[in-house]
Parts: sequence; structure tokens; C-alpha cells
Amino acid sequence: MPRIAVICGTGMSAFSSTLETTTSTSNSMLAESNWGEVPITSVTHELGQLFVIDRHHSNDESRTPPHAIEHRANVHAVSSCKPDLIVSVNSVGSMIESMPPGSVGIASDILDLSIKPWTFHDDDAIHADRTRPFDQRYSSVCEAVLRERQGTSPTGLVVAQCVGPQFESPSEIDALQRLGAHVVGMTLGPEQRLVSETGIAHVSLVCSSNWAAGRTPGKPDAEINHEAVDAMASQMRAMVSSCITALLEDIN
Repeated sequence: MPRIAVICGTGMSAFSSTLETTTSTSNSMLAESNWGEVPITSVTHELGQLFVIDRHHSNDESRTPPHAIEHRANVHAVSSCKPDLIVSVNSVGSMIESMPPGSVGIASDILDLSIKPWTFHDDDAIHADRTRPFDQRYSSVCEAVLRERQGTSPTGLVVAQCVGPQFESPSEIDALQRLGAHVVGMTLGPEQRLVSETGIAHVSLVCSSNWAAGRTPGKPDAEINHEAVDAMASQMRAMVSSCITALLEDIN
């Protein structure tokens, strides 16, 4: 039975329910690690087994901000589920016209110049290859779904990693775009570094939740509001769910 682990965040707090069908069942469990406990929702889908983690560990009272996420705990938890594939669902700000808010694209590379290192190996030098950080076969499966359902399938996207929790300034966006980035987020960089150490295939579905600072067409001074970003991201749950279903079918 295919097994896929999904790490999601902004706008995706109810994502596990989107994956459920009339014949599926779900339950909650707690994974333990050296870096803390991680809540996981396990969904037994008609096509396979899904494991969903909210990277922010959100509840009714709090939501871990991006700069405080313990990514090692999250990635260790999903890897302990022995998945065939890990899918990161990332909310991003778009710098390009072909990726307007409300559209889902596929990451092909990361521009992560943040200072903090992320690794499972602090006592011995383990150098994981990241020449192709995302699996091409599974990315192409998602590309076909997006082309059919969305009418467009933004691919080859370079995701810039910023720390947050503040949104970026227009000058920072200008610099990141000059370096080759197309979209910007606050979580994929550390996540992918750690997944690369597991050897498990990885795909990132990037959800354009807002225009990056200074990039709103006709309104370069438009402010970015997190509540609006969260609301926009939530509208893409069904599209992401369609990609996950297609991935289950492909692994089958």
C-alpha cells in the first residue's frame, strides 16, 4: 500500500479532512523525537496511507511562528512513518506574473542563504547531495494534474527561503529575484535540507497566497496581511488534494 507523508502549514490546518473520502478513516497520533513531540493525523485512504503534519502544530490557542518551528522533529516524524514520498505544501509570496495568488506550482530548487544550519548529524559530518532536491517523476505527476485542473502548471520554480516571521521588504524581494528566485517562503529551506538527509523522495507544492512585497500589479505599496494570506491559501486545499490523490495512484 502506498504511503505518503504531507507537511503543510498556512491555510492548510484542515487539510487532512480534505483528503478524506466516504470510505476513508482517520485517527490522530503523537510521534516522539529528540526534538519534541509531533501530532500526526493518519488517513487510511482507499488508495493508500497518508500521514499529515501541520508544521506549525496549530491549535485553538497558539500557532508556532515560522522562525521557531523545530523542523527536525517534523521531518523525523514523517520519516518514521516510512513513506514512499514526502510532500511539502508551502505558502509563498509570488514575484512573477505567471504565479498569481490562488495558483499552485511546483518547486524545482531552493535559494536558501539563511545562517542557521539544519541537520540530523551534529556529531559527524554527513554531506547530503542536493543537486536535484525534488523528485522529477513525482513532480511531473503533479504537473499533469495542475495543467488539467488549473489550466496552467507553473514549474521550474525557485523558492527563496526567508526566516520570518515578518514578511519581506520590497528591496529584499528585488535582491532575491535578481538571484534567481520566483517565489518566497519561510519554511521550505530547512525542511528540504533535512529531507535530503533521509533519502526519501520529496516534492514541494507551492501555493501562491499573496504577491510578494512591492509586486502587487498596479499597487506596489499594497500591504500584506496574514489573515488574507491564510484565507487565500485555504482555497487551494482541493487542488493540492487532487495532486496527492494522483500521487497515490502513480505509486500504486
